[in-house]
This record gives sequence, structure tokens and C-alpha cells, in this order.
Amino acid sequence: MPDQTPPVIPGPRDLTLRPEHAGKRPSVTVLAGPTAVGKGTVSQYIRQHYPQVCLSVSATTRSPRPDEINGVHYWFVSDEEFNELIAEGKMLEWAEVHGMNKYGTRRDTVERAIAKGRHVLLEIDLQGARQVRQSMPEALFVFLAPPSWEELVRRLVGRGTESEAEQQRRLETAKLELAAEPEFDAVIVNDTVGQAAARLVDIMQLPAQQR
Repeated sequence: MPDQTPPVIPGPRDLTLRPEHAGKRPSVTVLAGPTAVGKGTVSQYIRQHYPQVCLSVSATTRSPRPDEINGVHYWFVSDEEFNELIAEGKMLEWAEVHGMNKYGTRRDTVERAIAKGRHVLLEIDLQGARQVRQSMPEALFVFLAPPSWEELVRRLVGRGTESEAEQQRRLETAKLELAAEPEFDAVIVNDTVGQAAARLVDIMQLPAQQR
């Protein structure tokens, strides 16, 4: 029987600068956090309100949800197409999430944006964040936390996009994801989307005249 004890929820934590950050504004910020915490909602808000941020669009093998647009929310590809990208070394990071679908970021799209002087936001899962840490240690890593465990459960169940069995799998995974918070440079609590997005843009250290 799964452990019913609610996990510890991290509170907000200010940016902890690492040696890699000294004297420069990182070109890439990684946003990760547990399932259903609202990473996609915060990223969508940033896309609409902070056009100076280049939001990288991930590729995935899962099917689109009713309100999702190919090329805007994700690049929806077949499992075979995704495996070809991996084999050709074109993925900056990728992972098989919840033992079901693959998600990942194409390396060339990020590199092109950086070359143009853009600040790139990667909204990815924990496995992907760890891969980016290996290849881009100079990036900023931000953890998005829920206000409470009960709120995380409410958001997951409320969106109604997974079966009950899938919801339980995701919640068990979320407990492991929450425990990874110390690996990140800062923590934002997603209490309200607008405030979380504004705090994330602050952490990105964008010049004030661009906001």
C-alpha cells in the first residue's frame, strides 16, 4: 500500500549564486518541479506577458490534450521520430516520464536562440533538469513548488486528464520530485500564477527596460 504520509513541501528560497554565475547573466533558465505543480501554466503566462523570454518548446510522444496546439505547447512526435532525434544527438535533454511518454528539448533550437542573444526558459521535468546540469552547468535552475501537498493533489485530480491509476503513479513520482528541491538554485511557490511568473522573470535577471 502506498505511503499516505504527505511529503515536506519546500518554501520559497532566494537565488543561490554558484561560481558559474559570477559576473554574468545566464542565457538559460531551467524551470522544473513536481507533476501538476503548474509549470505549463506559469510558462504560458510568461509567453503571453514577457515576450522577451524565449520559451523553448519541448518535444513529446504523448497525445495532445484538447486545448494544446502543436508547436506552441509541445512538438507532438511519434515514438520513432523521438528515438531518431536521440540517436542523432539532437536532444539537449530527454526523459521517459512516469514510465509512459518521452519528453525532451532539441539542442539546436536552444543554441540558435542563445546565438541571437535571447534568454531561454526551459520548462522540463527533474530528469531533464539533471541532464542540462551536466551539459550546461552555467544555467540557472529554479524549482516550482506547490503551496501545499493537498493543493497539488487537488490540481492533479481537478484537471481530469489522467485515470485514477495514472494519478496515483504521478503522485508517487511527485514525492520523489519534491525531495530533489535542494539541487536547485532557487525555489518559487506557485501560489498565484502571475506572482510566480514575475518572480521567475526577476530570477532570470532580465534588464528592467526589457520588462
